[in-house]
Amino acid sequence: MNLRELSERLNLSQTTVSRALNGYPEVNEQTRARVAAAAAKFNYRPNVRARTLATGRAMAIGHIIPFSNQNEMVNVVFADFIAGAGEVYAGHGYSMSLALVRDEDELSAYRGVAEKGAVDGIIVHSPARDDPRIAVLADLDIPFLVHGRVSEVKTPYAWLDVNNTCAIATGTGHLLDLGHRRIGLINGEERLDFAQRRRDGYLAALAAAGLAPDPALMHSAEMSEPRGHSAAHRMLDLPQPPTALVASSLVLALGVRRAIEERGLRMGRDVSVLCFDDELSYLPNGTDRPQFTAMRSSVRAAGRRCAELLMGQIAEPDQPLPTELWEADLVIGASTGPCPQRDL
Repeated sequence: MNLRELSERLNLSQTTVSRALNGYPEVNEQTRARVAAAAAKFNYRPNVRARTLATGRAMAIGHIIPFSNQNEMVNVVFADFIAGAGEVYAGHGYSMSLALVRDEDELSAYRGVAEKGAVDGIIVHSPARDDPRIAVLADLDIPFLVHGRVSEVKTPYAWLDVNNTCAIATGTGHLLDLGHRRIGLINGEERLDFAQRRRDGYLAALAAAGLAPDPALMHSAEMSEPRGHSAAHRMLDLPQPPTALVASSLVLALGVRRAIEERGLRMGRDVSVLCFDDELSYLPNGTDRPQFTAMRSSVRAAGRRCAELLMGQIAEPDQPLPTELWEADLVIGASTGPCPQRDL
């Protein structure tokens, strides 16, 4: 079935049907749902080549990953984000263009795909605090959206982020409420904006409690299970070890738990652990009850929303740049408890 035949069955214009299928905001939800149901019923598939020729669009969204971040390709957080974004792309007839490039070629890769018209929009991953990609993409005049924020860049840009500072301040505050005073932070790489914001939240919570930060209780590195494991061991070896640890991801927290158990200690009783949980599809934080007390925000949902916002920019380029800040939810699990009564 082609677009004309589908339009005739619905008694709608081809333009209305096309706009409904492509997510244009001026089509009301009732019409959009009706068109989607008919397309599914009659197994309608748009002719992507014809659409590309008609609209001048590439019908692709770009994701460019430098070699130094190629671990992102197998990172469960990145995979869940891509899965969420891909659902939206598919619904709009778009494909995903995923490129791995040398670090020194990253900026030229953005210029290349924009100048060649290879993609209609770009999602920027893992933004640093002073990220040069923002200025480059703004000059290229191509729709783009940052998953995260860039603290030290003043150029206007579209973004979606979690309130990382508030999330970790809330989580650290929960541990303080349980009586903990020696609280360690095992963070991501603090050249990245989200990790610096999480550190800021941790420090703010300590300051609010009148506690001075101890550099020995702060660690920053790649967010992997072995890194969490080794950092936890180092902190637990201190003359005054922490009674609680804040891990910047569930993956780090798994390494922390392994280190605690190797010492014959019990998580939640001897050492409390709180983490940031991206609500990962293939690495759930428990089933009936969370394993870890966590600040939770779904990265898959973020992927879907980033794609929706970018689709909106492509469809209506004259609209204001979208920005969204999401709050994380505190969920109580088995990994936290009152501070043990021992001489610290």
